[in-house]
Amino acid sequence: MDRQKVMELFNKKPRIGTLSTSNKKGDVNVAVFGSPQMIDENTVVMGIGKNRSYQNLKENPKAVFIVMEPGKNVAEWQGARVYLKALTIETEGELLEQIKETLLKVAGKGAAKMIYAAVRFEITDVRALLAPA
Repeated sequence: MDRQKVMELFNKKPRIGTLSTSNKKGDVNVAVFGSPQMIDENTVVMGIGKNRSYQNLKENPKAVFIVMEPGKNVAEWQGARVYLKALTIETEGELLEQIKETLLKVAGKGAAKMIYAAVRFEITDVRALLAPA
């Protein structure tokens, strides 16, 4: 799948998607996020609270972010499954402050206060939302 098209869809506002993670035992979690940004064709950054997703990423760096846009019918939905590997999880520093500042502007003080860490992901694979197995 063309990563430039994925980036356009991924960074479209407003939009939400889901982040799926698992811990080292394989217990899974899925959560809704609006903050992830694809900053280039190989990198995603996001703010995250001190929650299950954060705990899972500390144990297992692999995740999948799904972003989708409805169509007239299910076959016309657009989207992507973006496979990720956490490279850094920062609880202080410039990236975290930038994410909090951005969230403050677009989602308000409550959303910005919930952010505990900034995560930088490497994109390991991209697949269309509705791709054959």
